Amino acid sequence: MKHTNKPKTSAPIRSQVALMGGSYSLIISAVVLALLIVANLFVSALPTPLTKYDISSTKLYSITSNTKVVVNALQDDITIYWIVQAGEEDDVIENLLGKYESLSDHITVVKRNPDVYPTFAEQYTDEDVPNNSLVVECGDRYRYISYNDIYVAESNVYSYSYTTSFDGEGAITSAIDYVTTEDLPQLYVLEGHGEADLPSTFSDQLEKENYEVNTLSLLTVDEVPAEADCILIYEPSTDLSDEEVTMLTDYVTGGGKLMVCAGPTENGTLTNLYSLLETYGVTTADGIVVDGDREHYPFGMPYVLMPDLASSDITDSLMEENYYVLMPISQGLTVGSSSGATVTSLMTISDSAYSKVAGYSLTTYDKEDGDIDGPFTVAVSIEDESGGQIVWFSSSDFLDDMYNAYSSGANVDLAMNSLSWLVGEREAIAIRSKSLNYNYLTISDSTSSVLKGLMIGVFPLAYLGIGIAVILRKRKVQNETV
Repeated sequence: MKHTNKPKTSAPIRSQVALMGGSYSLIISAVVLALLIVANLFVSALPTPLTKYDISSTKLYSITSNTKVVVNALQDDITIYWIVQAGEEDDVIENLLGKYESLSDHITVVKRNPDVYPTFAEQYTDEDVPNNSLVVECGDRYRYISYNDIYVAESNVYSYSYTTSFDGEGAITSAIDYVTTEDLPQLYVLEGHGEADLPSTFSDQLEKENYEVNTLSLLTVDEVPAEADCILIYEPSTDLSDEEVTMLTDYVTGGGKLMVCAGPTENGTLTNLYSLLETYGVTTADGIVVDGDREHYPFGMPYVLMPDLASSDITDSLMEENYYVLMPISQGLTVGSSSGATVTSLMTISDSAYSKVAGYSLTTYDKEDGDIDGPFTVAVSIEDESGGQIVWFSSSDFLDDMYNAYSSGANVDLAMNSLSWLVGEREAIAIRSKSLNYNYLTISDSTSSVLKGLMIGVFPLAYLGIGIAVILRKRKVQNETV
């Protein structure tokens, strides 16, 4: 009997097969590497917005719809000069400028190195110009934006520390709107009655949102200037005359816009000024309002009211973000019936509130005989049938920098929202700064130990075990095939 032996694969044939497999793998690797290089070159040539994605919680690297509307409507060429030394470019500003440039062919970003052009910035400002400052220019109009106006540091009155926010988009879009808009909103501030100066935070916000602020004395004119988009009465200490009130009444009934911040005064009353409200069925209570409900005043000061906001175009944005407005030293308002106008209570206080008729002479916050029961309104909006509008705040001090800081900026936001409602919404406004403060995740020691064990021990050993199992399985398959 003959036995036929199964032929065995010779070593040279195995080596040849291995060599062919290795060569094939090498060729495939080279082709894949070449494709990756080509793809990388292609992607690097794409605009920044197509290759970078914003995953930051505050959308630090994103552009809002307000900016897109402003930029897409451009008809004039804009040059943004970036004043920065070589190698000192801020990455966030660079990314932001790239987005502006990619949004419109009318925007060009030009670097100006102060080492190469030492006198360049002098034609735009006499301030010291830090690195990464900007100048936005269109024709003969320009606006200088300091680096310190892009990264804004503000004091925190609660923790005695500073918070930092990024306001690059708001500053640049506001500057673009300023240099391309000929008819900026004209705000006339009344004077002649001991009015206080506008608080610095409020003034800065007016400038940012491109309001041109003028002063107005009704004693020197026959009527309110036609170019006035809105009149602001801020913290008068003495009353207006009958003639002045008549001019303001004619202005509103003729379609004009009026914003008033007027609370109780130390000497006398503002009887004539408050007669403007009586025309629309709103009456005032003597004295200073205090609230007996602890949930409606902060810091143990019942004269600093924390009113409830009512839904409106003016207040909705604050309500959505759960902000609280503070109204210190306020006059109580009561809204009655009105014909020919729509009166809306914007902020109301609790049923426990009452007005201390002693005013600035009060000696106790407790309710006494003669004090006037609430509840009260402390802010109203009025829409006259003629198209005229009024926003009235019954506190003179609520825009004060200190109270605005206590409210985390909500007080100034409320005032700016009111002006926007009066003069008409504009796309360049309401771009708020973005916080750069970090939120930390705090976990217990036990949880930390578990996570360390998983990351350092379990997961690596699991991956190692899976790798060994895959290799052993492949070797077994190869041996069975051979």
